[in-house]
Amino acid sequence: MPGAIPELLIRNGRLFTVDDALPWAEAVAVSDGRISWIGSDADAPPARETIDARGGLVLPGFVDAHNHVRLGAVGTAVSLSGARSLEEIRSRVAAFARERPAEDWIEGEGWNYSAIPGGIPSARDLEGITHGRPAFLFSYDVHTVWMNREALQRLGIVRGSGDVPFGRVARDDDGEPTGFITDFAVMGLSRDGQAALEGVLPSFSSDRRYGRLLESLEMATRFGITTVVEPQNSVDDIPLFARARDEGALQTRLIVALFHPPGTTEDDLHAFEDARRTFDDDWLRVGPIKLYIDDVIEPHTAAMLEPYANRPGEAGQLFWEPETFADLIVRLEGRRFQTFTHATGDRGVRTVLDAVEHARRIHGPRDVRHQIVHVECVHPDDLSRFAELGVVACMQPRHAAPEIVGEWRNNVGAARWPSAFPWRSLHDAGATLAFSSDWNVAEMDPLVGIYTALTRASLDGAERWTPEQRLDLSTTIRAYTLGSAYANFADRDRGSITLGKHGDLVVLSDDLFSLEDHRAILDSHVELTVLGGTVVYSAQS
Repeated sequence: MPGAIPELLIRNGRLFTVDDALPWAEAVAVSDGRISWIGSDADAPPARETIDARGGLVLPGFVDAHNHVRLGAVGTAVSLSGARSLEEIRSRVAAFARERPAEDWIEGEGWNYSAIPGGIPSARDLEGITHGRPAFLFSYDVHTVWMNREALQRLGIVRGSGDVPFGRVARDDDGEPTGFITDFAVMGLSRDGQAALEGVLPSFSSDRRYGRLLESLEMATRFGITTVVEPQNSVDDIPLFARARDEGALQTRLIVALFHPPGTTEDDLHAFEDARRTFDDDWLRVGPIKLYIDDVIEPHTAAMLEPYANRPGEAGQLFWEPETFADLIVRLEGRRFQTFTHATGDRGVRTVLDAVEHARRIHGPRDVRHQIVHVECVHPDDLSRFAELGVVACMQPRHAAPEIVGEWRNNVGAARWPSAFPWRSLHDAGATLAFSSDWNVAEMDPLVGIYTALTRASLDGAERWTPEQRLDLSTTIRAYTLGSAYANFADRDRGSITLGKHGDLVVLSDDLFSLEDHRAILDSHVELTVLGGTVVYSAQS
């Protein structure tokens, strides 16, 4: 009520509000879960609890627009992130196998294509290191899987067998499976793909899946993320999120997208609509639709307008025929669905833009805020179409880091590097940027993403790549807050420090705007995460 004493006051901070009406302030108060006052320290009202920000930067809570909180097997799989060679990967897998003699499967995640000679691994590369146990190793982008001979046998992948529900089986010239599986993100994370692995792989058990979710949600809170967009789920996954909410484990707001692979039925769409009606509040909202138009550039499975530089006869492929995909966008719009479409190659991006343009001709102007996710390679002719069509570019700064994109650069070729991860070009063309982590593909910490957006550099600062696409700090923070909130129809109550919005705030240890060296951002951390006026994380606790 007017005149009531606020529950919380944060003072002595550098408040970057991401609100053009009042860009900067020193203090903010929260009453009944919402921002009730913003101003100077001298004018601050008394409050039941006062927090001294000690000169740190105070921001709206980060809105992570693409974060797979259901994924990531922290502690139950060998981490291959950062391994720079096949020898190092083998060493990590072997050590993990020795330390866990009772494990039936050896699972791993995070290997990078550039660590493998030629970029594509095989079962032979894993011979003799798991003591006869099957190995199932996810690439860092979760789009491909690498298995040993024992895993192929356990899963019935042999000469003469077909593809599996969780991916496409690579084979040598004699028809023997190589141990490499593509399209896992499209097929393996579908309802059928998950069903095929549940009861086989330990990580797909319900207990492990719920444990991963809780770990990821706790991590999000620690990194100042107050809204997570989980971009790819079946209706069977929703009970996991509802359980977390009901057990009080949600310390961040969730927006959950439902996966629509080829073959989705009318009954599936009815189930999507039922879920959208059932879960629609500030804590758990179900609704957007996840689509794929292509795969990824590293194994040459993304759709390109011109052939890959190192495979002249190959340009990747689309998962949908362009006309079919355009009609699908029209049908989903007709059912009031927003879409998130994975597109990495320039042909994939253009196909999605063409489909949205087709929908605009059919339906006329409409505020749908379709997103293209990743947007890794964009033809210059298509840059302006994002703003013209109202399409949001949902991008992940860390994906462009030099130490990650080695194989990517080789595949597309230097002539297309100026079109790679074009944050600055899209921003200058008027597009809305929504930044995110894509955990567990990359680090969840937004500060790592902010550093990369400002520098296009490796974490050690030793290498920069395509620095002309760097962004300034204000634009980057906006993409991690208000841009992502807008992209998900949450900008009315999230994304900026504005009167009446949720009291979702983050206090950083330093004022990022005053740091002389961008690498100092990596030494900064979240001091406090506030959700609806309640402190849900404190670095001092």
